[in-house]
Amino acid sequence: MAIPATQREHVADRDRMNIVIAGHVDHGKSTIIGRLLADTHSLPEGKLEQVKALCARTAKPFEYAFLLDALKDEQAQGITIDAARVFFKTPARDYIIIDAPGHIEFLKNMITGAARAEAALLVIDANEGVMENSRRHGYMMSMLGIAQVAVLVNKMDLVDYSQAHFARLESEYRGFLDRVGVRPSVFIPVAGRGGDNIAGPSTRLAWYRGPTVLDTLDAFPSPRAQENQPFRMPVQDVYKFTGRGDDRRIVSGTVESGRARVGDDVVFYPSGKRSTIGSIEGFNRAPAAEISAGEAVGFTLREQIYVSRGELAAVGDEKRPHLSSRLKVSLFWLGRRPLVRSKPYVLKIGTARATVHVEAIHRVIDASDLSAADGRDRVERHEVAECTLACNRAVAFDVGDAVAATSRFVIVDDYEISGGGIVREALPDRQDSARERVLLREYKWEPSFIAPERRAARTAPRPIRSSAVSRRGRTNWLTGSSSATSRARVRAAWAAERSPHASSASAR
Repeated sequence: MAIPATQREHVADRDRMNIVIAGHVDHGKSTIIGRLLADTHSLPEGKLEQVKALCARTAKPFEYAFLLDALKDEQAQGITIDAARVFFKTPARDYIIIDAPGHIEFLKNMITGAARAEAALLVIDANEGVMENSRRHGYMMSMLGIAQVAVLVNKMDLVDYSQAHFARLESEYRGFLDRVGVRPSVFIPVAGRGGDNIAGPSTRLAWYRGPTVLDTLDAFPSPRAQENQPFRMPVQDVYKFTGRGDDRRIVSGTVESGRARVGDDVVFYPSGKRSTIGSIEGFNRAPAAEISAGEAVGFTLREQIYVSRGELAAVGDEKRPHLSSRLKVSLFWLGRRPLVRSKPYVLKIGTARATVHVEAIHRVIDASDLSAADGRDRVERHEVAECTLACNRAVAFDVGDAVAATSRFVIVDDYEISGGGIVREALPDRQDSARERVLLREYKWEPSFIAPERRAARTAPRPIRSSAVSRRGRTNWLTGSSSATSRARVRAAWAAERSPHASSASAR
């Protein structure tokens, strides 16, 4: 069944998975999803009839893809422009299926959809075969760290459901994916228009003994496995409530991996500040003792410390994230202007932002055939590269094979997201040793070797100039307006301490 809007608040009680479906343009991605929804009665009531009536009025043949391609431009041109999101449900779990565009001009939209997914379906047209974007999208799945992948060889009706043809395509595409580190769990021959091997087995593909598309989705391991990774929550914001006696300060964000409980020590990076979780907070939800991957929540701290957007929260006794201002990355470039060395860009990783420039371009890779070029000084649009990035300050992150979500980044050029990728390695920088000392200090404050008595004697009363007035060392914390009146009052207070007769003159 489809998930009605009024019931989506109950989705969190069940297992949920985000699936992206991608492939070359016109290879039938939207048709497969539309057929799956129709055959499992997952459409809103009357939606199928409404689309069929629209096709009849416009003298167009009915396509299951029209169930998803809601934009007029998409229906007119027959391509997916945006990444459509479909809520879908089986007895095993709930799904959000993301239909990503296949046209190269909308590669950014495809990547945006894939970045939210835990698993992927890659679609190939059996008649056209493996195309440029088939390989490019496979490479992107590798870069985004999506390990759960299945390949659908669609439009088998156009090749007379040939087993030999299917075997040739599987061998070709599996060989490419293996070179980029993507190992599909299964290749499935399907025919989206006729529904073959979508929700149920096909008599026309009787030679195939493997699972259907629906069986494959349910067989993917649960995304809750992310809960077994180290706790990571990029700080989105800190909320302070003052009304009706409420004095909570809530650190909020989305938990990308792991889990944390009330009473856990939590450390914020890159500052290294440490406190303890006091309570779990959430909008319109019951109190909880634990938070885990995928939840958008907040928590209070027992010891109040200053943290801000851009910090990365981790549980104190777990593996900590990397800290560095130099990153070795694999990136894809989608900007209209090429990526060049030394030009300043903005790096966004998690909720952190930093000014960044390309320190070195190690090699540029053609994602469609994996050919590489060394010694380049720029990365052109739709190219993939291995680079070293240098930031103006240290940022907190993980590497791609550890925690995929906190290793992903985007690069902004002139207020537009123009590229992105995944961090492969944290490189040393000049602040390494100093940063370690600061983190150690934040972890465990060490008392000074100077005894309090000696320090007091050092700041004991002593004459100031010719006056008999003396004082001890102290720190004054000044708050409030920085207006001239406030400054005059401060000067008057200091003058009064020096000489009772000088206060009025100093104030003037």
